[in-house]
Amino acid sequence: MASVYSQATSYQHIHLNNDGVPFVAGTTMKVIELVMAQQAYGWSPEELHFQHPYLSMSQIHSALAYYWEHTETLDAAIAASLNYAEQSRREASPSPLAKRLRQQGLLA
Repeated sequence: MASVYSQATSYQHIHLNNDGVPFVAGTTMKVIELVMAQQAYGWSPEELHFQHPYLSMSQIHSALAYYWEHTETLDAAIAASLNYAEQSRREASPSPLAKRLRQQGLLA
């Protein structure tokens, strides 16, 4: 969740929380979350707006511009997030639902 304390950036709609994580100002949306959605689904800014109607087109374009100005740093954060998710998935035991579906031959 976005911190109450934030630092303005040169991007009108982007603020950094206390940990230096860029958020769309006034929301709990991290810049990397918006970028990951764009990369995963190939969404245009207009499609991002359709999927996240609480964001203005100005906020979306500002987040994307921030990303392109800080690609190396944010790509490293995205990679770390994906690695954490994959590691957590590997370490987690199968859910009871997954076990039942496998027993029924409905899940590989």
